[in-house]
Amino acid sequence: MAGLPALPPMTMTSARSAARSVVSKDVVFAFGIVIILMFMLVPIPAWLLDIGLSISITLSILVLMTVLFIQRPLDFTTFPTVLLITTALRLGLNIATTRLILTEGHNGEDAAGHIIQAFGHFMIQDNYVVGGIIFGILVIVNFIVITKGSGRIAEVAARFSLDAMPGKQMAIDSDLSAGIIDEQEAKKRRSDLQAESTFFGAMDGAAKFVKGDAIAALLVTFINIIGGIIIGAVSKNMSLADAASTYTLLTIGDGLVSQIPALIISVGAGLLVSKAGVEGTADAALVDQFARYPRAIGVSSVIMASVALIPGIPALPFLFLAGVTGGVTYILVRRQTALKDKASDEIAEAARAKPAEEPISKSLAMDTIRLELGYGLLGLVQGEGNRLTNQVKGLRRQLAEDMGYILPSVRIQDNLQLPSNTYVVRLREIESGRGEVRPNMLLCMDPGGQPITLPGENTIEPTFGLPAMWIDERHREEAHFRGYTVVDAGTVITTHLTEIIKDHMSDLLSYTETQRLLDELAPEYQKLVGDVIPAQLTVSSLQRVLQNLVAERVSVRNLPTILEGVAEAASYTKNVGLITEHVRARLARQLCDANTNMQGFVPLLTLSPKWEQAFAENLVGNTIDERQLVMPPSLLQELISDIRKAYEKFTQMGESPVLLCSASVRPYVRSVVERFRNHTVVMSQTEIHPRAKIKTLGTV
Repeated sequence: MAGLPALPPMTMTSARSAARSVVSKDVVFAFGIVIILMFMLVPIPAWLLDIGLSISITLSILVLMTVLFIQRPLDFTTFPTVLLITTALRLGLNIATTRLILTEGHNGEDAAGHIIQAFGHFMIQDNYVVGGIIFGILVIVNFIVITKGSGRIAEVAARFSLDAMPGKQMAIDSDLSAGIIDEQEAKKRRSDLQAESTFFGAMDGAAKFVKGDAIAALLVTFINIIGGIIIGAVSKNMSLADAASTYTLLTIGDGLVSQIPALIISVGAGLLVSKAGVEGTADAALVDQFARYPRAIGVSSVIMASVALIPGIPALPFLFLAGVTGGVTYILVRRQTALKDKASDEIAEAARAKPAEEPISKSLAMDTIRLELGYGLLGLVQGEGNRLTNQVKGLRRQLAEDMGYILPSVRIQDNLQLPSNTYVVRLREIESGRGEVRPNMLLCMDPGGQPITLPGENTIEPTFGLPAMWIDERHREEAHFRGYTVVDAGTVITTHLTEIIKDHMSDLLSYTETQRLLDELAPEYQKLVGDVIPAQLTVSSLQRVLQNLVAERVSVRNLPTILEGVAEAASYTKNVGLITEHVRARLARQLCDANTNMQGFVPLLTLSPKWEQAFAENLVGNTIDERQLVMPPSLLQELISDIRKAYEKFTQMGESPVLLCSASVRPYVRSVVERFRNHTVVMSQTEIHPRAKIKTLGTV
C-alpha cells in the first residue's frame, strides 16, 4: 500500500528464534499434560495406545535408574511431581485401554494394541486361573508390601524432619555465631534444611498416589473381566468361553502393562525414602558398608557351608555361595591389610620427609597483640624466672577480673631492627605504642610530680608521659624511704601494655571474643543467652554494645546483667546506642562503685543548664538513628575550654570528678570529651545509684 514503509523480510535466524520461543520446554511440558488428560476423555487408536504404554514403561525404568545413581535424596526433589505425572499417565492409559477392551474386544486379542496382547499371552500361558492368580499376587506385593512400606518410611521421615527442624536451625545459627561457617554456607544449609523438610512432606503425600493407583488397578481389572464377558456374550453374540478367553487375556495384559511400571516406580520410591542420611549412589553405599565387615561375610560363608551338609538339602547351591562369599572375604581381608601397610608406610615416609614449605595462609595470619623487643631487652624473657612473661600472664587474669575481658594471647618476639632498649606494642600489626627502658635499672617517679633528688638518668615515663628517672639498683631503699614510686623495666612494659590494651579494648573485642564470653557463661545463664541471642539481638549487635561499654572502661564482667538490660531495651529499639545507654543505667551500682573516691563518695562536676540546652538545640535528625551533633566550632571550642579549666582546677586539688549530664545528651557529651580527655568519666543522672553517696564539686 502506498504511504506505508516496506517491512524487512524475516531472516532464517529470526524465524528460528521465533520458533524456539514458541516451542519452549514449558510449552512442551504443558502440551504433554494435556495429552495425558486427553487419554482419559478422547478415544485413541490402538497404535497410539502402544506408544503411550511404551512411554509409561520407559519413564518408570528411567525413574528407577535415576534413584539408583543419585548421591542423596535431595538431588531428586522433583520425585513427587514425577510420581504424580507417571500415575496420571497410567490412569489415563487404563481408561483408554478399558474403552478399547469393552468396545473392540470382540474383534480379537489385538483390539487394545500389540503390547497388551503380548503381555497377556506371556502371563497367562493358556491357563487363565494361574495368570489371574499371578497378576493378583503382583498387585498385592505392590500394594501391601512395597507401597505401604515406602509410604510409612516417608511418613516417619516427614514427621521427624519437621520435629528436628528447630534444633537443626539452631545448630546452623550456633555454627554461624561461632565463626565455624560463613553466611554463604549458613544460607546453603538453611536452604537444604527447608528442601529436606518439604521433600519428605511431599513424599508422604505422594505415596498415596501409588496406593490409589493399586486400588484403581484392581477395580479396573474386575470391571474389564466382568463387563467384557457380559458385553461379549450379550451384545456381540460371542460364546461364553470365547468371551472369557478374549477379555481375560486383554484385561490381564492391560493390568500387567499398568502394574509393572507401577511396581518399578514403587521400588524407586522405597529406595529413595529409605536412602535418607546415606551419601553416594546406592550400589557404592551398599558395597562400601558391606565391605567394612569382612568377618560378617566370612561367618556367612561358614554357615552356608554348614547348611550344605544337612541331609536332604541340595548341597551344590549352598556350596557355590559359600565359595563365593569365602573368596570375597579373602579379597577384603587382603585389601584391608594392604591399606594398613600402605598407611604405615605413608606415616613413616612423612616422618622421614623434609618439612613442607609453609603455606601462604600463615603469612597472611595476623597477631592480635604483639610485643616486639630490641635485642638489649631479651634478657627480660630469657632464662629462669621470665619476669616479663609471668607479668603478661598475670595481666590477662587481671583484665579478666577487672574488665570481664578475656585477653588474647600476647606474642613476644625480638626485633633486631629496633634500638637495643626499645620495645614496640602492635595491635593487629599496627604500632600502638613504644618506649625505651633500661633492663638493669629501676624507674623512679615522684607521686607529687616533684623533681627527683637521686643520681640517675632523667627520662619520661612512657605510659602516662610523667617525668621520671632511671636509677641504679643500689638506690632502691633510699628511693622507697623518700616516698618515690620504684618499678623495674618489666613492670614499665607491662603497665604500658595494659593501658594500650584498655585504650583499644573496643577494637580488640571481636566477634569471636564476644561469642567466647557467651559460651563461658555459667550453665544457669545459658537459658538467658538463648532467649536474647539471636531472637532479640544478633551477636554482632551485642558485640557493638560491649565495645561501647569497654571504650569507656566499663567492666563487662557482669555479663548476665548486661544481657538482661539488652533484652529489656531490645523490646522497644534496635538502636545500639540506646541499648548501650539502657545497659549503663542497669549497671548504675557498678559505675558508682568504680568512681567512688577514697572518702567514700562519687565526686561530681555537673554540666550547666546552658550547655545542656546548647547540646539539645544542636542535635539534628528526624529519627534517633539519624540524630547527630552539629554544634558550631566556636561554641564547641568554648565548651572544651570550660571543661578543661574546670578539670585543671580540681586536678590541682587532687580530685578527678565525674562529669554529670542528662541522659539524652550523655553520648554526645562523651563524644566531645573523649577527644581531649579520654579518661574522663561522663555519666548521666540515670546512672547514679539511689544509694550511692555523691558530692557535687562544681559546675561547667
